[in-house]
Amino acid sequence: MIEAVLFDVGGPLDLEIAHEARVERRMVEVLGDLGLAVDAAALQAASDWAVEVFAPDAYGAMLWRLAGPEKREAALAAWGAASGPPLPIDPRPGVGEVLSELRGRGLKLGLAANQPSRTVERLHACGLGAFFDGSETTGDHGLRKPDVRLFLRACERLGVAPECCIMVGDRIDCDIAPARMLGMKTVRLVHGRHAAQRPRWAGEVPDAEVADAAGIGRAIAAML
Repeated sequence: MIEAVLFDVGGPLDLEIAHEARVERRMVEVLGDLGLAVDAAALQAASDWAVEVFAPDAYGAMLWRLAGPEKREAALAAWGAASGPPLPIDPRPGVGEVLSELRGRGLKLGLAANQPSRTVERLHACGLGAFFDGSETTGDHGLRKPDVRLFLRACERLGVAPECCIMVGDRIDCDIAPARMLGMKTVRLVHGRHAAQRPRWAGEVPDAEVADAAGIGRAIAAML
């Protein structure tokens, strides 16, 4: 029986439009400081490659490819120094209503996300934080998806077994594949940078694919 739903933040909860734009601007700036001119076509090609090879850190992989072998170390060092504070959450339209409905059904809600430790505060600031019973984010302990230990910690925090959970995310590599490995049901939101990602085998196929918050709600309701 399904008792809980775990959510990734970027995609299902946060549109991340401003975040993605800021990341790409920084990437161009970091590479420009090293004498490497990068245009929109090169950025897109690097993004497509990072998604195709299932790079867990898509941004780091993009920078690695764009910098080339001679400037990779300098680019990655500058990239780490250039990171700024997280931007406010930009809630996906309709997701608050979906979370409210899920709570009304008696489901526990948690986070399983590669996000900084203050993510819950950011969710409270946009009105979504109160829906969640617990969270597991990379900033809390250093574990990064697709490491299954992050999912196991999320289940432990909620007091449920993995097979009693649904995972909602937008990436096959970091969300769907590890969740399915643990026996969870999965809902994939086809969104953003990883929209074109495709399963490599049957064990990575999500139980449902949706395009918006309403679709998330319908998919979960069907799984109950």
